[in-house]
Order: sequence, then structure tokens, then C-alpha cells
Amino acid sequence: QVQTVESGGGLVQPGGSLRLSCDCTTGNLGLYAMGWYRQAPGQERALVAYISVGNDAVYEEPVKGRFTISRNNAKKQVYLEMNNLKPEDTAVYYCNVFYFNWRSQTKWGPGTQVTVSS
Repeated sequence: QVQTVESGGGLVQPGGSLRLSCDCTTGNLGLYAMGWYRQAPGQERALVAYISVGNDAVYEEPVKGRFTISRNNAKKQVYLEMNNLKPEDTAVYYCNVFYFNWRSQTKWGPGTQVTVSS
């Protein structure tokens, strides 16, 4: 199991950038594919991107070309670099283990709020 604490969110203008970090508590982060997820007000939590144990990254269409997911297993951290932010990126962002049935997960970290507004 992996426990997560997200940080790095904030208020940013459209077109701006943020870098989110996720501190993971686990014995060996390298055993897990990890994902970033987000939940906008009134919407269900959605996958943003995930990174495999082999460091292959997959992005959902709305963020392709703008977001970059990465990981540092030695530091037990996962990152999300977000560029050219848009108002529709406003959400609470979470990281967690990724697997294809990820919606069944019940344990989530506190998340970090990202607000994109002028």
C-alpha cells in the first residue's frame, strides 16, 4: 500500500505553470504504477496521467502536451509539471497508485487545490 500527501497547488493565471509533488509512504515505490487524478467541483474524480514502473507515461487527452508526470523512487516522490494552465484545469489534484480499476480505491491523500483564474 502507498500513502500519499500532495503539495504544490495554488492560484495561477491562465497560461501559467505549477509543479505538484506527491510524497509517498511505502516500502518500495518502484513496485507501483502511480497516477495523478483530479476532481473539479461537482464532477467525479478523473485520471490525469499515470507513470508505469518502467517510467512510461500516459496522459489523458485534455492535458496532453501540457502536463508531464515523473517520479523519483529513491525520494519516494511523484511529480506533475503543469504548463499552459487553463481555467478548466481548476480542481483538487491527488496522486495514488494507478491500476485499471483505480476507481475502486477508497484511500486517498488530502489533495492539493489548483485554481486557474485571472
